[in-house]
Amino acid sequence: MFVRKFAFLLLLAVAGIILAFSVPEPAPVLAQQPTGSIPTVTGTPSGPMVSVDISLQQIDVYAGPSSFNYPRIGVLLSGIKVPALGRARGDNDWIMIRYEGVPGSVGWVYGLYVSLTGGSNLPVVDIPPTPTPASTPTINPILAATFIPSSVATHLPTYTPVEPLAIPTFVDKAQPPSRIPVGLLIFGFAFIGALGAIISFLRGR
Repeated sequence: MFVRKFAFLLLLAVAGIILAFSVPEPAPVLAQQPTGSIPTVTGTPSGPMVSVDISLQQIDVYAGPSSFNYPRIGVLLSGIKVPALGRARGDNDWIMIRYEGVPGSVGWVYGLYVSLTGGSNLPVVDIPPTPTPASTPTINPILAATFIPSSVATHLPTYTPVEPLAIPTFVDKAQPPSRIPVGLLIFGFAFIGALGAIISFLRGR
């Protein structure tokens, strides 16, 4: 009985091995390869070119020829050259360049921060209109009345002139002149006293 079970199991194992080796492998799927060549750009753009001055790492690019009236739209890094399109009418220090990624693909840089190569006589172009703010900020009158106290007009006090200051004056009262000088009286009393003292001394002896 044991021999039959072992033979049956061995037969199943051999059949499984044969079946595993007999199943064909799936064929690999080959994707279609492109037959054409990819074009590459080997040339360099011609015409006037603008690059950042070697003393700077980057400069700002504006939507117009002014850093106050137009917003900043990007930067131009050192070592990158872009085509120069023209100069601003009325201000030759600003140069219009080709700047991809913004509306119109143009931007403006300050001429003293860049180096111009390939042409010095750039055409003069009109400057774009200055952008208008989307909304004008206003103050809510209720909020202003809440936090800003209102001043009530009052009458100014009337001016009363100060009374003039009375400065007292002092008058020396002159002593009435005496007929006998005071010094003569003192000398007389002293002489009489001395004379009495001498008489008393002589009587005592």
